[in-house]
Amino acid sequence: MGFCYTRRMVKPHKTAQLKADGRFWLTLDGRNFLGRGRVELLHRIRETGSISKAAKAMKMSYKAAWDAVDAMNTAWQSPLVESGPSGSRLTDDAERLIAAFHKAETKHTAFMEKLADSL
Repeated sequence: MGFCYTRRMVKPHKTAQLKADGRFWLTLDGRNFLGRGRVELLHRIRETGSISKAAKAMKMSYKAAWDAVDAMNTAWQSPLVESGPSGSRLTDDAERLIAAFHKAETKHTAFMEKLADSL
């Protein structure tokens, strides 16, 4: 005895709209390197001068923030965040990467909007 069923194509409601969606990441050697969350973390470190305070502001554990900073520092050819007795600060490389990320993300958003308009 076998089971047989048919699938019916269900049309979306008239108000439903097909949309293209996608997240934007900069990759390094094929691995996710810099995305919106990490950029926000870098912004918060710049504002607060502290990885711990940046983590709290983002409702993130200190370990998760430290792991993200460590991963970025290790992957890049030089540190993006430097920590010392007086706190943490972003390096010039970090500032350049943040600017490049925002510029590329703006282009990505425009592309996604254009793609969505063509659907």
